[in-house]
Amino acid sequence: MRPAAPPFAASFPVRSLADVRRLEQVPLAEAVTVRSTYELMRNAAAAFGPKPALTFLRDANPDTPPIRWSYAELLAGIHQTANLLHTLGVGPTDAVAVLLPGCLDYHLALWGGEAAGIVQPLNPLLTDEKLVALMRAAGAKVLIAYGSDDESGMWSKALRLRTQVPGLATLLRVAPHDEAPDAAGELPAGVGDFGALRAAQPDDRLVSGRDIAPEDIAAYFHTGGTTGAPKLARHSHRAQVFTAWACVQLQGQGPQDVTINGYPLFHVAGVLPASLAALSAGVETVIPTTALLRNREVIANYWRLVEKYRPTSLSAVPTVLAALANVPLDGADISSIRYCRTGAAVLAPELAARFERLFGLHVHESLGMTEMAGISTITPPGVHGPAGCVGLPLPYSQMRIVALDAQGGASEQDLPPGEHGMVLFKSPNVFSGFLDPADTAKAFTGDGWLATGDLGWIDGEGRLNLTGRSKDLIIRSGHNIDPKVIEDALGAHPAVQLCAAVGAPDAYAGELPVVFATLRPGAQASEAELLAFAAGNVDEAPSRPKSVTVITQMPMTNVGKIYKPELRALAAGQVAQALVDKAVGDLTLAPGHAPRVHSDEQQGVTVYMMPGAQAAQPPDLQQRLEAALAPLPVKTRVVLQTPA
Repeated sequence: MRPAAPPFAASFPVRSLADVRRLEQVPLAEAVTVRSTYELMRNAAAAFGPKPALTFLRDANPDTPPIRWSYAELLAGIHQTANLLHTLGVGPTDAVAVLLPGCLDYHLALWGGEAAGIVQPLNPLLTDEKLVALMRAAGAKVLIAYGSDDESGMWSKALRLRTQVPGLATLLRVAPHDEAPDAAGELPAGVGDFGALRAAQPDDRLVSGRDIAPEDIAAYFHTGGTTGAPKLARHSHRAQVFTAWACVQLQGQGPQDVTINGYPLFHVAGVLPASLAALSAGVETVIPTTALLRNREVIANYWRLVEKYRPTSLSAVPTVLAALANVPLDGADISSIRYCRTGAAVLAPELAARFERLFGLHVHESLGMTEMAGISTITPPGVHGPAGCVGLPLPYSQMRIVALDAQGGASEQDLPPGEHGMVLFKSPNVFSGFLDPADTAKAFTGDGWLATGDLGWIDGEGRLNLTGRSKDLIIRSGHNIDPKVIEDALGAHPAVQLCAAVGAPDAYAGELPVVFATLRPGAQASEAELLAFAAGNVDEAPSRPKSVTVITQMPMTNVGKIYKPELRALAAGQVAQALVDKAVGDLTLAPGHAPRVHSDEQQGVTVYMMPGAQAAQPPDLQQRLEAALAPLPVKTRVVLQTPA
């Protein structure tokens, strides 16, 4: 076993591309010598032993005492977990599936799982069928699951899964925090008590004596969203370690910092840029209850929790930032926050401006993806870019913008700074490919560049700016929803001729799935009937459409493809009309003088107040309408003239 080395620490503040290039003056092999996530944890425990590593909030009340684990306690638990898995027959190429909410034990499953074999975090919102397919593809030998149905019915789901996955030898039950002793009763054969079995293992070493190589696979993360056919992306220890190192360098993290990690730990963002980077540098990470930022009480008390735990950074997806923007400070002291960042979806300029105005926090954007171990570009503290600017490339990485080919894919034509195209990367943290070689081939260009599917451009300071997505994914609260799954579900209805699913703007979720359909000649079907039919044929609740609208003609491009930008504009107009109607309420307006909503793909949503009707309207109607539309993540305006 190699002796402990220093933890990760920022070399100097990074504020420009020149600073990134300065980091590259040291050869990569000398800059990052850690070989595995296990070695990273050993280094952190040696440096920060008694310092708090993880702080779990039992509930959202700032006065409730939390549960804290030190860096030394975390490493001891990782050793015990890895040793338990080893005794259960888990080797370096075996998968350990994890079905847990936000909790301390998740970190034992993650890092102990990677020390023993390959960890496979699972999204509990997936159906049994998809979870079984993922576990079968990975060859999972052990499933570590939460012993309660309070969170997404996890325990019942785990008990069902164990009978459907060949080769799954053991189910380990994680007791909910503060559960009374023996409350679970006698467990079925093949089911073990994770805490009790772990406690019987040595906590000071890996009994396997495993020497983890940098290229060994550490994890399988499923990608492809909450619908469709998820794919298993393979992460090497080298890739995950590099992500942690790069985040520390560009964000300047250190033992003086505290962060609240509300990202789910089945998602790469919560595991790597949020957790592993923090743990590599001595940061204290706060876990805000098992439900994390889905807990409405956590959102409601967020600023009080900031005052209590004094985090130095705030990190959340734009939809959570939008929810927080509706929570007043009420005198809470949030001066500890020095860095605010977001990712998962492009930040709306209106939301960025509102957050800065309300809280004095500039929101720094980053780009991350499963195929790059969670992080691709970062906007460091002190670097202020416009909304859509996702920052600087990582050290030792390469970034290109290429023109799109006729099929909307990546061509070989490089574009100069300022021109828009598809974003490509080569980097030390690029993943090791999918389990299915066919999926891997589609992820890379012929000359080995990762084709992200993101559209963007590079500005004069070398920063990446995103403008959209080459695919028409619907992004709901950071989750990717494949519209084809919805379209396939509704398209099976005998009355439907054509249908297309798009994202409708939503103040909380960012986008919600809606569908537009045309009917076959002579066919009849109500929108309510079609909605029920579609919802009944979509597995995952977050992906079920919120509405179906029947239209007479589907918009098409010149080459015969459905033109979705027009449908998105139509969906935005419908959402805005509902908000306008609610704002007007039971006001008495002159006949024909109700506000009119117009929406298009260039101008966004415009509400026209009829001229000459001011006497019939309350004096604050325009302010009411503007306030009603402000939370929407699209461009909106209220004007006093009719459309041309």
